[in-house]
This record gives sequence, C-alpha cells and structure tokens, in this order.
Amino acid sequence: MNHQLTSTQAFWLGHLYHAHSLGLSLSAYAHDQGLRFADLMTWRQRLDVQHISLPPMHRPNRFVAVEVRP
Repeated sequence: MNHQLTSTQAFWLGHLYHAHSLGLSLSAYAHDQGLRFADLMTWRQRLDVQHISLPPMHRPNRFVAVEVRP
C-alpha cells in the first residue's frame, strides 16, 4: 500500500531505518542520537498501525554460550 508520508512520519521512519542500517537496538540508537526511546517506540507502533513498511528491529543476543568443565 502506497502512502504519502507527512514530514513527521518521514522523520521517524528515517530514524528507524538508520538504526537498522547501523545494526543498533532502538534503545542504543535513541541514546546515541539524543532521542527519547519512548518516542521512537511510539512512532514505530503508529507507523505499523498505519501499515507503513518498517525495517526489522535489531535484537542483540541476550545469552552467550558457555562451556562448563568438571
């Protein structure tokens, strides 16, 4: 579905794609850019509800493999 984006939608969508292209989590990206994480997530949800194509979220591994030796 084609949408004519408002300047505000384009602003936040640009940030979402930039975070994805850098391979950063949205929280890390927001911190680096001086944005509020809550604002970034709010706009991600708004754009999703409007069926605007979003980049996948980068989710860093939360667990690492360890080897236990007896």
